[in-house]
Formats: sequence, structure tokens, C-alpha cells
Amino acid sequence: MKAFPIPARRRFVQGLAAGGALAALGGWRAASATPPAAPAMPAELRGTEFHLEIGESPVNYTGAARIATTVNGQVPAPLLRWREGDTVTLHVTNRLREQTSIHWHGILLPTDMDGVPGLSFAGIDPGQTFTYRFDLRQSGTYWYHSHSGFQEQTGLYGAIVIEPRRPDPIASDRDYIVLLSDWTDEDPMRVFNKLKAMPDYYNHNQPSVQSLIRDAGEKGWRAALSERLMWEQMRMNPSDLADVSGATYTFLTNGATPAGNWTGLFKPGERVRLRFINGSAMTYFDVRIPGLKMTVVAADGQDVRPVEVEEFRIAVAETYDVIVEPAEDRAYTIFSQAMDRSGYARATLAPRPGMQAAVPQVDRVQLLGMMDMGMKHDMGGGGHDMAGTSGMNHGTASAADAMAGMDHGASHGDGAAQGGIVEVRHPYPAERGPGNSMLPDVVSTRLDDPGIGLRDNGRRVLTYADLRAIREPDDNRAPTREIELHLTGNMERYMWSFNGVKFSDAKPILLRYGERVRFVLVNDTMMTHPIHLHGLWSDLESPDGAFQVRKHTLSLNPAQRLSYRVSADARGNWAYHCHLLYHMEAGMFRAVVVA
Repeated sequence: MKAFPIPARRRFVQGLAAGGALAALGGWRAASATPPAAPAMPAELRGTEFHLEIGESPVNYTGAARIATTVNGQVPAPLLRWREGDTVTLHVTNRLREQTSIHWHGILLPTDMDGVPGLSFAGIDPGQTFTYRFDLRQSGTYWYHSHSGFQEQTGLYGAIVIEPRRPDPIASDRDYIVLLSDWTDEDPMRVFNKLKAMPDYYNHNQPSVQSLIRDAGEKGWRAALSERLMWEQMRMNPSDLADVSGATYTFLTNGATPAGNWTGLFKPGERVRLRFINGSAMTYFDVRIPGLKMTVVAADGQDVRPVEVEEFRIAVAETYDVIVEPAEDRAYTIFSQAMDRSGYARATLAPRPGMQAAVPQVDRVQLLGMMDMGMKHDMGGGGHDMAGTSGMNHGTASAADAMAGMDHGASHGDGAAQGGIVEVRHPYPAERGPGNSMLPDVVSTRLDDPGIGLRDNGRRVLTYADLRAIREPDDNRAPTREIELHLTGNMERYMWSFNGVKFSDAKPILLRYGERVRFVLVNDTMMTHPIHLHGLWSDLESPDGAFQVRKHTLSLNPAQRLSYRVSADARGNWAYHCHLLYHMEAGMFRAVVVA
């Protein structure tokens, strides 16, 4: 397989773009023209041959015009509707002054069509056209986005719907895309540099005297002070839920702000299919529609056994299809709040244009607890008790002080016991280096854990334990070997990696064509991460080691351990990375080579 040089990350160029002249603004650019604040729904393109132009266009989400990276002049990019069994041809022309690319997220295709510059192809240079061509061997809801620099953050993302070759078993009267994303008026490189200089720059949920008083009212002063002291000694922040927040982000639904209020119409009694896609750079969303139950029928494009919920968390890059059946002649709010509760995206389902429903209050922030840090104490009872304190190996004297005299009683495992609490093996020397500031004592699978902010909130919340595939994969062999990877990071230095080694220093993961491999992921960090393997399906295992559901992106809570099987059935170079864009740029990326 030919290797390509990885292009350097470049700042955004100065110059002219469609829609108006540009003026320099601290490295980022403002548009002199002010376009509408609520853009129209992106165009829908059907067929087998497409012409897509990547360029720049003015947008205005905050009252300040900025220049976005667009496809055919739109943010989001046009919705592409394909049909299973067809061969699609996409001519992508670069009108930028820097290199670009498109990755077809979750689509099975030849490696040279995958769209990762420096790994699977050379990228698309300014003024050049690259033709993607591949057969469609699947159906469902997917999306596409740039894999060049920060262009995904600046608008280069769009939805894909692949219609099944046979009649769709999921009947609906209406079918809508709900594409969630995050937008910043700042230059993304400036955001990245701020994170490297001060990782909690955008975190406005810092512990305060007021929060200490509130905690004391709930737990008592002794427990509240003890817990606050422990966090201080370990130099960690229990509100470390998101690196980039509503302090700079505006959250969008189908390219519309909450005030813009994208609206999908229905007639009372109809079955409405909503295809949720999280096309954000960094934001996890918790989605609910007050007054309506949602029946989840597909995850990451794959049909699942229907499960009725009131709320679900959608990780960056995941997709969920849900059915709703609004019976009343009234409006309903599609409410998607950021996991750190710093803001929300909002849209509406309504019988008539212009109707609105009440927008819920953003939920109170929940802080990380001992379970999220992998501490041994209070891990029983399903692992959802967040009280108490315990010990975790942080590699510092202050952490050792914090652990002194604490209860370390917990069940033990050998690393293969997926259902319960497992003592963590840390077999990689680099894991204990500066690239990793946290080594959990214990981890657990916890497929039934909805994650921080959703535990015991009084609503029926979707978890991975609820997701069950309709059918088994064609290749459901037992794996012949196991690859364990630890998600590692140092928030104070803003370093992110696998096994404590960033991408530029790491060797590729080698798979033999045709083999079946078990990947085991262990989240050493206090943050939630969406992990995406290009080109190959990830078959998530249940706690007893059986196949459960097929996905292209798997989200791991802090101190969680997941295992999944991969059939190495596609030769070539494949990207494997955290889909939090700034984490990937910081080094949480590997190459997987199927030879």
C-alpha cells in the first residue's frame, strides 16, 4: 500500500470567498456581508453521480458573520440519498487555497476511497478534482465530513441516507434528518492553542464556594470538604466533562440555531422517522422530545430490535434512527442539550409552520465521581453509586496521600471477565509516562450505564445494553487473538493518545487479512471518548462475550472497558481514532494496516 506524506496543519488563508470580501480577524476571518441567521435546509441530492465543490461561504450564527467551509455553498453539506447495490461516483472539486478531503463515515469501501490524507490517499489539492467511486454494500443512516485539519469544525459535514434494496422494514409516513453540530466563531486553531495552554479555558462549571455549600447541604460538611480536598490533592476537576463548551459554541440542528428553530412537519397520527446524526467536532448531546416517546430502530445505520426510550445520548459521529408518533395537534420540541449542560440545540416537530413548543430548562450539571475515576470503593451494586472516596494510581505523591486509609475492597477479575469489575492491567510503559495522568484501579463494562448526567434522572434513557442487532453478522467466528488498547490523556498538558503514545510516535496496528480479532478498549481517562475504526465493522460484545450489536463508532465512559470483534476483511490502511476532533489532532489516532 502506497504511503503518502501527512500534510502539515495550516492556518486558514486570507482572501475572497463566495458571498463577500473577507477581513482578517486575529487569524480568523469575518465576512463583510451578513447572511440570514437561519439557513435553509441543505439541498438533497439523489442518484449515482454527484458533483461536489468544496469552498468558502459566509454564515452568521451569532450576529457576527464568519466564513465557513462549505459543500456547494451550504452548511451542512447537501444530503446525499443513495440506494443499496448501486455504484456511486462523486466528483469532488477543491475551491479552497488549502488541501481538503471527504471521508465517508461508516461506509464500506476500498481503502483508497476512504479519504484520509497521508494514510489512504494523497488528499485533494487546491484547484484539483478527485473522483470517489465505490459500490454500496449497506443501507441506513450515515454521514460524511472532511478529514483535513479543522475543516470539519468549520462546516464540512453532511448526511447520507442509503435506501435498502428490499422494502424497508421500518415503515414511516415522514422521514427527516436531524443533524446536530457545534459552531464556533473562533479560528479552530486558536481554540486548539487555548486548550494546550489552559485545558479548562472553556469550562465554566468550575468548583466554587456556592457548589461547596450545595454539596454540604446534600452530603454534610465533612463529606463535602473531604471530597473537595481529594480533588484538589489530585489536581483534577470533577466538572471536566467537555473540553470545548457553549462558552464558544453555538449548537445547531440542520444548520439552524436554537432561535432559527428548524421545523419538521407532520399530521397527527403519522409515524415520523427521525435520523439523528451527531456531526459535531466535540459535543456529546443528550436528546429528548418532551411529550413523545422515541422508539430506537437503528444505530450507526444498522437495524436493532426496537426499544422505547425517553432520552438518549448520542456520541460524536454516532447515528440513531428513532420513530415517533405524535398524536396531538400541537408542536413538540426536539431538545438536544450538551453533555456539560453549557447549551443546547433545538428544533421543532409541528403540524403547521411557525408553531413552537416550550423549551425545557437545561438539566443541572452532574459531577464526576469515584466510579468515573476507576476507584475501588463503592463500585458494587451495578457500579452506579457515586458516593465515597477511594484510591487511584495517579503517579503523584498527592494522589498517594489522597488514597491513604481508604477502602480498597473490590471484586477481582482476570481481564476477561467482561461482566463485572476488573482489576486493570497496565502493560505499556508509556502508559505511566507524561502522556497519561490517570491510571484507574478497576474498570467495568457497564453497558447499562447511561453516563454522567443521565444517571437516575427520572427518564427512561437508552444505554448500549438496550441495543440488540436484528441479525448476526455473516462472520461471527470467535476471535483468534486479542488487542488491548488504553485510552490515555493528560488534561493539564492537553495530551491525548492510545497507550500513552501519540500518533506521530506510534507504530501501526497490524492485522492479517481474513483474521478475526478482539479489540479491548480501556478508558484510563476521566472523559468520555467516541472511538471510530474506518473501513471495518466493530461488533460489540455483551458482558458474557456474545455478539450484541454492530457499530462503526463506540463510546466509552470514564473507567469503562469494552470489547468488540473485528473481521479484517478489507485490505489497506485504515484510520482508527477518537472522534473528538481536538483529541484526534492532539494524538489519539492510530493507523490500522490490513496486510
